[in-house]
Amino acid sequence: MPPLIALSTASVYPESTAHAFGWAASLGYDAVEVMVGIDALSQQVSAVKQLSDHHDMPVCAVHAPTLLFTQRVWGTDPWGKLERSAEMAAEVGADVVVVHPPFRWQKEYAAGFVDGIAALESSTGIAFAVENMYPWRASSRRGMEMYLPHWDPSTEDYAHMVIDLSHAAIAGSDAVEMAERMGDRLRHVHLTDGTGSAKDEHLVPGRGVMDAERFLGHLGSTGFAGHVVLEINTRRCTTRAEREKDLQESLEFARTHLVAAPS
Repeated sequence: MPPLIALSTASVYPESTAHAFGWAASLGYDAVEVMVGIDALSQQVSAVKQLSDHHDMPVCAVHAPTLLFTQRVWGTDPWGKLERSAEMAAEVGADVVVVHPPFRWQKEYAAGFVDGIAALESSTGIAFAVENMYPWRASSRRGMEMYLPHWDPSTEDYAHMVIDLSHAAIAGSDAVEMAERMGDRLRHVHLTDGTGSAKDEHLVPGRGVMDAERFLGHLGSTGFAGHVVLEINTRRCTTRAEREKDLQESLEFARTHLVAAPS
């Protein structure tokens, strides 16, 4: 099966989760990844199911609320957040939960994170895909290691992993080399772009320096069969037409450059 090309609900912020399902359906995306965040709809299983049914749009993944600005969404217990994310995924038919590695100050959570992720996968039957992050830095200052066990999941023994091209841009990582280290453990992709600045830019793919065409070609040549999720930043779009252009361009970029491996 070719990879699903999905739209992250984060891609339409500050519009709502409901708008994201509408955009995905109207533009012809294959599925949606739900970012559980400050939008109340994103936190409600029943609402997500209704949106999925109404738009005939599958949910392929649930992004757990493990970002800095979602630390209080679904409580403050990190394991409780992951359990609720797995429950939502099971209810809406998603097979992946996307999770960030712990912050350095979450020492107890971080100490058991690798084994805990494996245990959750075993108990829930859901793939918990750990996303690549980056050292925190400001301009040319030395980076600070803010994630444990590490910002690069390929250094750890996870069964499933995520590559985000915007995060790779900040870290100065070669996304193809990272994918090669992950091998068949690469389950999920956040297709976007970046310029290599200290900002998490989430540009439309092709507008940065990450050579997203090459990365997608690598996925196609290796028979990647996971999810390719467009996770871009459209906050600066001042009109509906601008946002539509960016979402459409992103989808066309993925379809053009994600060449399926020969059978």
